[in-house]
Amino acid sequence: MKLLINLQYDFEYQGFVADCPALPGCMSQGKTKKQALKNIKEAILGYVKTLKR
Repeated sequence: MKLLINLQYDFEYQGFVADCPALPGCMSQGKTKKQALKNIKEAILGYVKTLKR
């Protein structure tokens, strides 16, 4: 499954915020791009898992 992920630098947080527009409210963050992408992938898996219940 391919999903669009928006990745944006947040100056206040001093890191990256990632969200998946196809999954309302599915967001995560990380101090590096790599960490933010890892975290949003985990968030997406958790989100989809709850939908299956």
